[in-house]
Amino acid sequence: MTTAGASVQFATVTTLVLLRHGQSAWNAENRFTGWVDVDLSPTGEEEARRAGRLLSEVGDLRLDVCHTSVLTRAIRTAEIALHNAALSWLPVERHWRLNERHYGALQGLDKSETTRLHGADQVKLWRRSFAVPPPPLDEEASVREVSDPRYRLVPPGAFPLGESLSDVVVRLRPWFEEVLVPQLLEGHNLIVAAHGNSLRALVYKLKGLSEDEVIGLEIPTGYPWVFELDASLGVVSDRYLGDPAAIAAATHAVARQADANR
Repeated sequence: MTTAGASVQFATVTTLVLLRHGQSAWNAENRFTGWVDVDLSPTGEEEARRAGRLLSEVGDLRLDVCHTSVLTRAIRTAEIALHNAALSWLPVERHWRLNERHYGALQGLDKSETTRLHGADQVKLWRRSFAVPPPPLDEEASVREVSDPRYRLVPPGAFPLGESLSDVVVRLRPWFEEVLVPQLLEGHNLIVAAHGNSLRALVYKLKGLSEDEVIGLEIPTGYPWVFELDASLGVVSDRYLGDPAAIAAATHAVARQADANR
């Protein structure tokens, strides 16, 4: 990713850390979550603590700002991880554009039961295609979501009723261009605690992935993913923090959970 026309002075290399929130209560129950505000499970809390310990073990890692979605599971993952990394003082910014993909009328439904009702091929399209959205949220449920005070600043017409991954990419773009890019160009090192699909959308932009590459991207929960970026925000290197075998097992578990309900 390159940005032309920047006149500010910035560091040659900046750091961006991506952190997928820990397991939520609905993850544990195998339910579609989306924008429903569900807290972490005990396992998710431990994953967040582990992420903080891993961050603390990197001696030369300096972070300046933390970004999260406005959903509790991402907020608490960041709070727990930063506490365990002795970084609770870090400034935090939250934005609805970092929310998980909106799963529309699927939100709250059991994934296995949804597969039995609609068929594996249809659910696979809803869950893991790039451009096919799920059935939209009904009017009553949408009114409840829109009235949530955390969304009071969402522009008219921007509130989603159901999103494909490509919709998430579009939704994320203003935050990416107006918040993330300027802070990185100013030399700030950032950590973003968010969700599987909002982080996929972010990596899609950072790495210039193809549609096939991004829908196949699996991001394990609770393992910090560290990107080093050059002066034009090209990716110099990226790595997960933690034991490679454990990260591989966690990534495989995420993929297996998706496959089991396709």
